[in-house]
Amino acid sequence: MAQAAEAARTVILTVDDDPGVSRAVARDLRRRYGASYRIVRAESGPSALEALRELKLRGDLVAVILADYRMPQMNGIEFLEQALDIHPGARRVLLTAYADTGAAIDAINVVDLDHYLLKPWDPPEEKLYPVLDDLLAAWRAGDHRPVPSTKVVGHRWSARSSEVREFLARNQVPYRWYSSDEPEGRRLLAAAGQDGRRLPLVVTPDGDPLVAPEPPELAARVGLATDPTTDFYDLIVIGGGPAGLGAAVYGASEGLRTVLVERSATGGQAGQSSRIENYLGFPDGVSGAQLTDRARRQATKFGAELLTAREVTALEVNGAARIVRFSDGSAIAAHSVILATGVSYRQLAAPGARDLTGCGVFYGSALTEAASCQGHDIYIVGGANSAGQAAMYLSRHAKSVTLLVRGPDLTASMSHYLIQQIEEAPNIFVRPRTVVDAAHGEGRLERLTLRQVESGETEQVDAQWVFVFIGAAPLTDWLDGAVLRDERGFILAGPDLSPDGRPPEGWELDRPPYHLETNVPGVFVAGDARAESAKRVASAVGEGAMAVMLVHRYLEQS
Repeated sequence: MAQAAEAARTVILTVDDDPGVSRAVARDLRRRYGASYRIVRAESGPSALEALRELKLRGDLVAVILADYRMPQMNGIEFLEQALDIHPGARRVLLTAYADTGAAIDAINVVDLDHYLLKPWDPPEEKLYPVLDDLLAAWRAGDHRPVPSTKVVGHRWSARSSEVREFLARNQVPYRWYSSDEPEGRRLLAAAGQDGRRLPLVVTPDGDPLVAPEPPELAARVGLATDPTTDFYDLIVIGGGPAGLGAAVYGASEGLRTVLVERSATGGQAGQSSRIENYLGFPDGVSGAQLTDRARRQATKFGAELLTAREVTALEVNGAARIVRFSDGSAIAAHSVILATGVSYRQLAAPGARDLTGCGVFYGSALTEAASCQGHDIYIVGGANSAGQAAMYLSRHAKSVTLLVRGPDLTASMSHYLIQQIEEAPNIFVRPRTVVDAAHGEGRLERLTLRQVESGETEQVDAQWVFVFIGAAPLTDWLDGAVLRDERGFILAGPDLSPDGRPPEGWELDRPPYHLETNVPGVFVAGDARAESAKRVASAVGEGAMAVMLVHRYLEQS
């Protein structure tokens, strides 16, 4: 019975923009496989992706995806490339006309295509079913058992509940959300012996209840790696944003024993982006989560260790060893270190904002909250790319999105392509020279006081949601006294250490510091934490790779 129930939840998905073809494919699939598999059909790439995401959240398995090649908005190859990120184990089939066989052959390399079928596929007994039978048999031979999901019981306006949901989502941990005031949420609370006063309740896949867990405990209990496998490495990468992931990929792929340490979730600020459209090689854009997941899988494929929810508090030098200490007092050491700690959004200084953080005031895009914004008026504070990307994403759900910008317009800090998209969006509005003066609400955000920078005039607006993207504060306070930083806390490296041509104080080597090397030999910096860095995803990835090249040079001469 258990096997039958599992098969009943397994899906074969087909997508074709021609309704007649779509119904015909689904009809033939149900005739042969309907007793053992759910047949799901869609008539566009975006709607099929949405269906795949819903299946993923429910924990359902997808065995085979059949996609038509010629579809508007998104062709079959583009669709399968994104579907691969959601259900990487599904077998992939492209439906093509004879004239498109060249594209189908190319897709074998692009999306690891399993098979392509020529239209028409009649009779299915000869041209469709034998192919599907083989693919389903191959899929069943793999380990595709359902992954038990984590359950989270919380309250919509609980800051801690929001933090836990964001932590799980950004670390790609499947979970189901239950409101504490709904029947199933109350049943889970009762089963755990809780009255709901302390939230969230997290029920692990093993059925163990955790009440308001801290990130290290939560990470360890949901299967994320938190402890190093050894105490000495060739390379320690601190920070899991694009620069850190780039360094981990290149370090591990080139034979260095590499460990990446991340205090929250890999991806950094870029990982929270709903859409990155100016990253090389992704003409249709890529979400920060997709890019992060691919990079993480790539790093682990090459053998890098990724430690999550570990906060680094100190960097020390002991002879040739570089020692990294954690907040729990433990430590690891390595021949070299790459600092890729990135930056964080500055906090709103407005009265009331601190108390309402996570209860209507969010830093970064907080994509887990997007669905709850349906039909609401949203405010976004900031005028850089991250704010623009969030505005475009949230505008799909919201009644209106208002960008609050301190400057006269968006041109100073936002890419031209994003400005154009915002200008064309009917429900996105820009209010220049406007700041948040105060946030108001009892237990949740209810109103904002906005102030005109030039005139000083204020007004109150009703608001339940405000997303903040202001400034970039480097996460480097823990390095005080260890490496040199500028007046804003960004790490100095290479030529910036020697503006007068002389090596930095205490530098004992015969050579000057390498381009990304700090004043501590063997300790490098990459990405947004470096002084005068470009603050772009592509440059951060490039610096991560370059830092590894310089690590090799340092190790060869040590």
